Amino acid sequence: MSSQAKIGSGFGHDSTAQEVVSGIDLQGKLAIVTGGYSGLGLETVRALAGAGAHVVVPARRPDHAKDVLTAEGLGSDKVEVASLDLADQSNVKDFAHDFLASGRSIDILINNAAIMACPEARVGKGWESQFATNHLGHYTLVNQLWPALLADGGARVVALSSTGHKLSPLRLDDPHFEKSPYDKWQAYGQAKTANSLFAVGLNALGRGHGVEAFAVHPGGIMTELQRHLPKEEMVAAGWMDAAGKVAQGFKTPAQGAATSTWAATAGVLSGRGGVYCEDCDIAEPTVAGSPTARIAGVDTHAIDPLAATRLWVLSAELTGVNAFA
Repeated sequence: MSSQAKIGSGFGHDSTAQEVVSGIDLQGKLAIVTGGYSGLGLETVRALAGAGAHVVVPARRPDHAKDVLTAEGLGSDKVEVASLDLADQSNVKDFAHDFLASGRSIDILINNAAIMACPEARVGKGWESQFATNHLGHYTLVNQLWPALLADGGARVVALSSTGHKLSPLRLDDPHFEKSPYDKWQAYGQAKTANSLFAVGLNALGRGHGVEAFAVHPGGIMTELQRHLPKEEMVAAGWMDAAGKVAQGFKTPAQGAATSTWAATAGVLSGRGGVYCEDCDIAEPTVAGSPTARIAGVDTHAIDPLAATRLWVLSAELTGVNAFA
């Protein structure tokens, strides 16, 4: 596993997605960005398409996605929309089947779509919805698209995690809260830990094939991701004041999309796969007990290779999918 140490990228907290791809030519490249029609995803698509990439946006609401992207000047000549519901394993497989049938290769795959701190819900085979959507949906997507990721000599896969990973390690004995009361923040934390561990696991399996994977913390950003949170809870958390003014330190969506866009395109990251990134650089390990421990750095449990292997085994058992079996 690559070292979790800053490399001095030249970018930082306030950099935007378009800034990090400035001077990078993505003509002839194909990128897939899940949830690429709102919030961070939209800004990621805007940057990648602006650099010349053809971008596929799998969306749970494809008609709505087309309307949004067209209104943003990202019409069908630059961006292609397809139907995908990450909470539905059959639908994920259908999307992958259709994409593979097109005979195209994938250069960049960004697992951007997510849900956060939602009320308890069960999907699929009784799976907890945040783990199922944020992790298992993307796990199956990447495994099913594996031939296309290999087809042109390799690719980059970016998994959006967050400092939410600090809220919970992987709950191997009870991932779906069947033995303990549901806690929306622990569920979100586990899902974000899983996103990071997925990058560790995929990188270990894929690097010999030219596929590198990175985990990313985009930063604090107000987007539709917060749709399940009442204002009172966000005020109590210090994310905004009573008048709704967002706290200092939060990023704009364009800034929030920068780290995932950087991880997907930066040449300086070649050979450094498996790391967790933040603020357009490789993150340092969390300094336990420090004032920034909750909001910066990566906790050991989110980059542990053994935990990543265990998660891969669990995910393969649950979904019946494993490109490396």
